[in-house]
Amino acid sequence: MILSVTPKAQTRAYRLGFSLARSIQNRGYHCTGAQTIEKKALPISGNSLNKNTKYNICFLRHGQSTWNRENIFIGWTDTPLTDDGVLEATLAGQMLEKSGIRFDQVHTSLLRRSIRTVNLSLMELGQEYLPVYKSWRLNERNYGDLVGKNKKQVVLKHGVDQVKRWRRSYDEPPPPMRDNHEYHPKNDPRYQNLLDKIPHSESLKTTMERSRVYWDEVLAPSLRAGQTLLVVGHENNLRSLIMRLEDISPKDIINLSLPRAVPLAYRLDTDLKPLDRPDGSLDEATGFLRGIWLGGDGAVKKILERDHKQVYDTNVVENLEKSCPDEKYDAWNEVNACRKTNGAGRVVTGRLPHSGEIIQELAAN
Repeated sequence: MILSVTPKAQTRAYRLGFSLARSIQNRGYHCTGAQTIEKKALPISGNSLNKNTKYNICFLRHGQSTWNRENIFIGWTDTPLTDDGVLEATLAGQMLEKSGIRFDQVHTSLLRRSIRTVNLSLMELGQEYLPVYKSWRLNERNYGDLVGKNKKQVVLKHGVDQVKRWRRSYDEPPPPMRDNHEYHPKNDPRYQNLLDKIPHSESLKTTMERSRVYWDEVLAPSLRAGQTLLVVGHENNLRSLIMRLEDISPKDIINLSLPRAVPLAYRLDTDLKPLDRPDGSLDEATGFLRGIWLGGDGAVKKILERDHKQVYDTNVVENLEKSCPDEKYDAWNEVNACRKTNGAGRVVTGRLPHSGEIIQELAAN
């Protein structure tokens, strides 16, 4: 795996003594973009959420993919964004733009649902020029033999409690993936140099073991250098990073879920631990977090309630991922900015408005 920057850019980085850029290259992480890591962080706007500390990180889960829409276990399978997923990623970028946060680096997985979410979000931010680092260590957890199966059908077969433990517990992995599994990552050329590292199944604990390496070797050094980071990833990999950041116990982590495409912004102290929210409370959506949901706690709570019904409530026959209009768009926007077209899903008809009320309130504190 090679850092894909030009020789000229590499030479410039070395001459300026950017040891972090060299360190990232030597550890085998992909980078795209003509720019290497800048020595100085970008100027921060006066209304930015990250104006009061130089240690800032924002987590963003990707937009809806085809298998999210069909309620299927995905894992490392490379499913693309749907039309709705494109809209979700666009909205996420607008939330970030409205917040005033400006980033120095972006980090994501090797999976295109996250990579495209990065691209769409950066377009809204006007920061397409940023370096984007990709690593398999930020991939979603491998769901083992569950990959490719409908979640609700698995609940009907194994029960709510068992499936919740497979999906959300700390150390109980799903049944392992067979070597001849139709969606085994070993058949994907991007992992040909990682065959000995491909897991047959992962718990959150084993997912954390690989994400911890990326945090220690890449993210933490960048944060300490004053870089503001955007990490775009997948629910369980982001849960593993947030569990460590927030010191959530193995017993409690089963109750933490994350919505798609709603940025979660953290301001950190010198030990890279979260600073309190302006009002000193934990978020209302999950009850665990000191980060700030840029879409608002209320909207996130509604999304998580819907997602829970989509997987676990066997009395709900309707596919809630396909329903329209969707409450989350009403909650985030002044609405009526999307339309239905021949079953293709919502399409953007212009720059979507964003109320920004919670962002303005938090930025003022």
